[in-house]
Amino acid sequence: MRFYTTQHPYYCGIDLNARSLYVCILDETGETILHREIKARPEPLLDLLIPYIGNI
Repeated sequence: MRFYTTQHPYYCGIDLNARSLYVCILDETGETILHREIKARPEPLLDLLIPYIGNI
């Protein structure tokens, strides 16, 4: 079995709830860059992720 071993500048985790999302972005060293609760809608999520797209 081959494992994914490519490093990325940022890592993102999203906790999905009915009305809200908790978004956490870490850098490659594990430091928290962003940790925020937002409404469960596409627009607020995209607004948060735009600066990191292509690096997550």
